[in-house]
Amino acid sequence: ERGDIAVFRFPPNPSIDYIKRIVGLPGDRIQVIGGVLQINGQPVPKVQDGVFTSDYRMDPGTDVPVFRETLDNGVSYDTLDQAQNTRGDDTREFIVPEGHYFAMGDNRDNSLDSRFDVGFVPAENLIGKASLIFFSLGNDTSFREVWKWPANMRWDRLFKVVE
Repeated sequence: ERGDIAVFRFPPNPSIDYIKRIVGLPGDRIQVIGGVLQINGQPVPKVQDGVFTSDYRMDPGTDVPVFRETLDNGVSYDTLDQAQNTRGDDTREFIVPEGHYFAMGDNRDNSLDSRFDVGFVPAENLIGKASLIFFSLGNDTSFREVWKWPANMRWDRLFKVVE
């Protein structure tokens, strides 16, 4: 369903699992213009909804605008917009083929998604719908480096329900 956070096999390498939000369904026309997601020629409403003080994958302590997007089916979620005029802020129009989906990350300027190398997600690559962040470590900590967990655990994300 549009707006679901899906777990799927990465199309270029199905041994890797990915997690992104489904924004495009088969037959949809998807484009980003000036940082605004367009679905079938209609801009998705986007309003600033605070700031996120980064602690991960960005410069620590940097305030990043948070925007609330609301899809036509009523699904609403937050996105991050680290910078203007980035590579993903203006795209060509994508027409989602039958049996495929278009997925985008909520951290729009730091997401490898259908706008780029991920491409369209085949239906057979879908694994399921995400509902909970069970465990979360900082970017420079491997799951195998147990001794680093206390200092690099992203405590605010542990057991967090995803919307």
